[in-house]
Amino acid sequence: MSTTPPPQALPTEKRPEDGEPRADEGAFAWLWALGPRGRRAFGGAFGGYALDSYDYFTLPLSMVALAAYFGLSSGQTGLFTTVTLVVSAVGGAVAGVMADRIGRVKALMITVITYAVFTVACGFAPNYETLLVFRALQGLGFGGEWAVGAILVAEYASPRHRGRTLGAVQSAWAVGWGLAVVVYTLVFQFLDDDIAWRVMFWTGALPALLVVWVRRRVQDAPEAAERRRESPEKGSFAAIFRPGTADTPGLLRTTLFAVLLSTGVQGGYYTLATWVPTYLKTDRGLSVVGTGGYLAFLISGAFLGYLTGGYLTDRLGRKRNILLFAILSAVCILAYANIPGGADTLVLVLGFPLGFCMSAIFSGFGSFLSELYPTAVRGTGQGFTYNTGRAVGAVFPTLVGFLADSWGVGGALVFGAIGYGLAALALIGLPETRGKELL
Repeated sequence: MSTTPPPQALPTEKRPEDGEPRADEGAFAWLWALGPRGRRAFGGAFGGYALDSYDYFTLPLSMVALAAYFGLSSGQTGLFTTVTLVVSAVGGAVAGVMADRIGRVKALMITVITYAVFTVACGFAPNYETLLVFRALQGLGFGGEWAVGAILVAEYASPRHRGRTLGAVQSAWAVGWGLAVVVYTLVFQFLDDDIAWRVMFWTGALPALLVVWVRRRVQDAPEAAERRRESPEKGSFAAIFRPGTADTPGLLRTTLFAVLLSTGVQGGYYTLATWVPTYLKTDRGLSVVGTGGYLAFLISGAFLGYLTGGYLTDRLGRKRNILLFAILSAVCILAYANIPGGADTLVLVLGFPLGFCMSAIFSGFGSFLSELYPTAVRGTGQGFTYNTGRAVGAVFPTLVGFLADSWGVGGALVFGAIGYGLAALALIGLPETRGKELL
């Protein structure tokens, strides 16, 4: 007679007789379905992306003070963003290859350390040229973190909940953005602008604490790690550019259209992320505290947009979610940029739907790009397409910067709407992947 005890129910499941919901039911089903290891991976990716966002926004929020300190034109300040995003394409591609070759967690730690070190270095820059170089190097880590963290979590998530799970990871961007606005408001209230912008960059050392925790508590999804180790093509750029044949489908078409999709969405997004703080202070004449208040509405909308978009990408599908919010984001940009003078309350009200729509479109990216590529080149494919799109999309903030002197920042913001049109066009060449197993 066997003495083996009967199998116990998994901790994340509840038997019907308990009168409690099962693990696959309820608002947080996606979180329980990850399991203990997956939840730790989620925590590492969420924290990394929140602090990535925080470090990124130290620059746009300090832009006016920087321009005054170094005597910069709008075009020169716009170049900060362009350089960051262009170099991030290199960082993202390299991080993607590292994720496929040395593992997701190790690559995640390297990216976080990189963006933290060079954000702090920006605070010590003695001149414009040095700051531009440090900001570019910060882009190496900034470019890689999201793709690596998203893949780490995607490989733990079930197909049913993958959109919501990755949408929740995306919401960390709004959390980091909000934290940056709070710190910005405090620092610029109590310190002179000439030192306040340096302090903002120095606070970018916070991510170092996260790395210690990730190193001790987070690991790659075991099954995906095993498949990656067994593949001879892991981390191969050649694989993601291989055209299809009569017998085997290639990834070239997928890669090209994914780059176009990423270019459009990020061109629109970074136009707004870079120039809205300046628009509020110059075109609308708001104070530091006033700007923070208006941004609070924008960021609140962004946070809810990430969560809602994650839910809709599971319900509607990846492509329909992106198309819906590409259209709505373009409409919001045009409305926001054409608010008549003196209607500051309307600026406040429209900030919420603007933040909501331009963030909800991102919620499907983590799951969609992960599902487009096989495990062995998932990091390479996602890192390359997302960050190449980011680099090309970086042209948009620069155009706004050079046009702002003659058109005004508000008028130049309409170029962001063009990016969302490109995103909608790119969907024609990509398959729907909702419910796909990651192989």
